[in-house]
Amino acid sequence: MRVYLPSTLTAARTVLADRSVPAGLAFGVTPAVREWYAQSDTEEMEYAALLAAARACLRLLDADATAPRRRVVFAADVDDAAIRVRDDLDRGVVEVTVPVPLTAVQAIHVDDTAAEAAVAAAADAVIESDLGGEDASFVVDGAEGYELLWFATQELPDLV
Repeated sequence: MRVYLPSTLTAARTVLADRSVPAGLAFGVTPAVREWYAQSDTEEMEYAALLAAARACLRLLDADATAPRRRVVFAADVDDAAIRVRDDLDRGVVEVTVPVPLTAVQAIHVDDTAAEAAVAAAADAVIESDLGGEDASFVVDGAEGYELLWFATQELPDLV
């Protein structure tokens, strides 16, 4: 299964050093996503999973005030045996039960530096947005207006 693992640039340094992405919650095309996006193709569903992972990055940034204000998402192909679907948490959530070797990462999606101000504001507002704050949701939507850039795995040293 293709999964999208949210991260930060700070955590990406550890990924580079360890040559693996830690196990944890990620996003993918689960049965609930297939049902919700019944009229969409796989590419559109995977894009929705990427966007969900990018939003999860905001929560990671909120928790780490020292991390550069750029979202990082690792797109990796993980064996189904290492995936536990967690649609009970939210549509598209999966639990990756083992570290993902860097060799399984197919791409890294990262914000351009031009998005940093919007991402910083969104990270500050994401919890309030999750709780239903309309003004905070507007701020989070502002960051989601920035597309993540695509990088090959071998470019990770240059990113961190």
